[in-house]
This record gives sequence, C-alpha cells and structure tokens, in this order.
Amino acid sequence: MTDLATTANSLAAIAISVGIPLVICAAVAVIVAAYFRLQAHRADAVAMAEYRKLAEEAVANQRELRTELGKLTAKVDAVEKLMRDVG
Repeated sequence: MTDLATTANSLAAIAISVGIPLVICAAVAVIVAAYFRLQAHRADAVAMAEYRKLAEEAVANQRELRTELGKLTAKVDAVEKLMRDVG
C-alpha cells in the first residue's frame, strides 16, 4: 500500500508542478494575443478615420469643382450666345 500511495502522491506532485506553469503560460499567451489583436484594431480604426477624412475632403473638392464647372458652363453659354448674335 505504501508504494501505491507514494506513486499516487508523486503523480499528483508531477501533475501539479507541470499543470500550474502550463496554465500560467496559456493565460500569458491569451493575454499577449488579445493585446496584439487590440493593437491591430486600433491601427485599423486610425486608418479608417484617415480614410473618412480623405473621403470628406474629396466630396468637398468635388462640390467645389461642380460649382466651378457651373460657372464655366454659364460663361460658355454667354460666349455662344454672343457669337450667335454677332454671326
């Protein structure tokens, strides 16, 4: 009986001495993975904010160009009318 109890105790001691560091390493690995995933999401958010800003600037520039195009169209129409009146 003593040998069986000693073997059981040594197996329990081995399981504990291997299990606890294994659990700690797994927890550290999960924490590190979550940290890097968070950093990736932050980088994506920054890139998306820059993209939104660029898109807003593009829309503003497009509005300005449409305004300028409208003015040019009015001037071309005036020149065409003048040429019809003269010719």
